[in-house]
Amino acid sequence: MEARTAVARHRTALSRIDLSRPIRLALEDGLVHGTVLDYGCGRGGDVRALTAVGVDCVGWDPAHRPDGARRPSDLVNLGYVINVIERVEERRDTLLEAWALAQRVLIVSARLVAEAPTAGRTLEDGYLTRLGTFQKFYEQQELRTWIDTTLGELSVAAAPGVFYVFRDRREREAFVASRYRRSPDRGPIAGLCKIEHHRPMLEALAGFVLEHGRLPGEDEVELAREVAATLGSVRRAGRLLAALGLSDPDLTAARLARSEDLLVYLALARLDRRSAYGELPRSLQIDVKVFFGTYGAATKAADTMLFALGDADRRDAACREARVGKLMPTALYVHVDAIARLPLPLRLYEGCARHYIGAVPEATIVKLGRHEPKVSYLTYPTFESDPHPALQASVSAHLQTFRVRQRSFASNSNPPILHRKELFVETSHPSRPKFERLTRQEERLGLFDEPSTIGTRDGWAAALDARGLVLRGHRILRRAAPDAKPAT
Repeated sequence: MEARTAVARHRTALSRIDLSRPIRLALEDGLVHGTVLDYGCGRGGDVRALTAVGVDCVGWDPAHRPDGARRPSDLVNLGYVINVIERVEERRDTLLEAWALAQRVLIVSARLVAEAPTAGRTLEDGYLTRLGTFQKFYEQQELRTWIDTTLGELSVAAAPGVFYVFRDRREREAFVASRYRRSPDRGPIAGLCKIEHHRPMLEALAGFVLEHGRLPGEDEVELAREVAATLGSVRRAGRLLAALGLSDPDLTAARLARSEDLLVYLALARLDRRSAYGELPRSLQIDVKVFFGTYGAATKAADTMLFALGDADRRDAACREARVGKLMPTALYVHVDAIARLPLPLRLYEGCARHYIGAVPEATIVKLGRHEPKVSYLTYPTFESDPHPALQASVSAHLQTFRVRQRSFASNSNPPILHRKELFVETSHPSRPKFERLTRQEERLGLFDEPSTIGTRDGWAAALDARGLVLRGHRILRRAAPDAKPAT
């Protein structure tokens, strides 16, 4: 617990340290607590960073730390190790050795084919680098299948080339379900309790209700036991919450959100081996009973929704019905922060891609194919500050072939850019009014009259230049003296 608190307290500081990608992801996902073993730690950068904030972390490496401890640990990181092992049998043995030491979670990461050299000498099933070292590059699904087959466990895609393997099935299911749970609107909690007596306990209970759409079972969490002991029963506390301001619309919205989140989780579980009801965490079991009555009814509803995604017309209809996002002829483009506000079928559609890819933390925009079953995660690092940000990278997953493709535009001198940024975000986005004002100005100036020529940085610059215009932040000015007035 002390280590977990230390990591939480220093998370901002850690974000500035050059942690390896797998450890950074595990930290963001709340998995770095208890003891940690970096199995194949190299020169020990992650070990030093985690130790500095109070995590009990040790490392071992055959070249740089051969005397390091290889002890059983809550979390074991096998970071970019298997891809440098030439012999297939040794790769397998290394994975099994790391798994044997993982008491809670094993992280396995490897290089993907997108990083493979365009030219080079092949060796076995990999390449020889210019330094004469071996590298094996994997397809995303190939890596996942190898991990699952070798360990006899179902891994979870954390990110492209990074997977988690959980020792306990219930912990795995709780983690996966949490990835598709939307954050509740906690506005009604503020000032909910007009009495000071028991205020912290009742506000915590209100938070649980808004997150889960129901009262907790009395044997579910410690909070419920505290409520029952103090007020007689959880149900009595629920009636008190209603009297103090937790409204029926709040509860209805929370119930709908939780039941939809549960459907997305159960539908995506079909893509693996879906857990039996008894393998689910207690909270998920209660959710199923409250919202669907039986596990069979819940999984049937989830499967119906999942199979409907195979119909291109239904995917297209869902894209057209979405109230957020920029609808283009082949795809719907949505800011990552607005995914939770999409219609349920589109949330599941994006979830299918995330099931195979894992998270893409750098992504800004998600592209949902209307006709082709393909989801892409697009990175625009300057989305907020640049009026027409340039595409830096993309990661895409085809949901029929399961091929994952990565592409960088960082060295492209004329990358694609975005227009009409307000369409990608929710109406509540703080910068949306600014985005809208710029778009109206650009429309009045005729800058969108030839859409086929302005989709790249050079094409857009030419359109501005032809009209004697320049951009200053999210304003357009006439190109003239430094005190030029805004264009109208």
